[in-house]
Amino acid sequence: MQRNDGTVRVWDPFVRVFHWSLVLSYALAWATGDERAWLHERAGYFILVLIGLRAIWGLVGTRHARFSDFVFRPSRTLDYLKSLMTGNARRYLGHNPAGGWMVIVLLIGLLGTGVSGVLIDGAGKETWEEIHEGSANFTLLLVVIHVSGVVVSSLLHRENLVRAMLTGNKPRSSADV
Repeated sequence: MQRNDGTVRVWDPFVRVFHWSLVLSYALAWATGDERAWLHERAGYFILVLIGLRAIWGLVGTRHARFSDFVFRPSRTLDYLKSLMTGNARRYLGHNPAGGWMVIVLLIGLLGTGVSGVLIDGAGKETWEEIHEGSANFTLLLVVIHVSGVVVSSLLHRENLVRAMLTGNKPRSSADV
């Protein structure tokens, strides 16, 4: 919906609260992994709840929250990545093709980390601990790539994507996809 200030509402309150709750919970889980197991576990369970809620919202939520709005064909994603390398990437009002796939891969990485963490208390403890640590490290790598992508896209399109995820609004342009 176009607003009077030249912006358009893109991210609904659920998406924004989910995003920042996930950021804080993941940081807490990462920081407390070896030091405060009880806090680490609670943060991990909270992340699993958040992922479940986001999966539901990805099916029934607002336009730009739905997976169908931002999960593009691999060929379109590759074309987008090529155009990004040349500095000619199209601006998307919602997630761009690379960002959309990053959402999916991050959710899967976090889900794998969380589930493997839950399974540590069962049979095969050492194996699950290795899987959990590997998943956590892989997810951290994804976070670094995600933040890098936000910086690159913000600079390329001259917009503050962090502010957009705080306010829910992005500048409107006639060139938006």
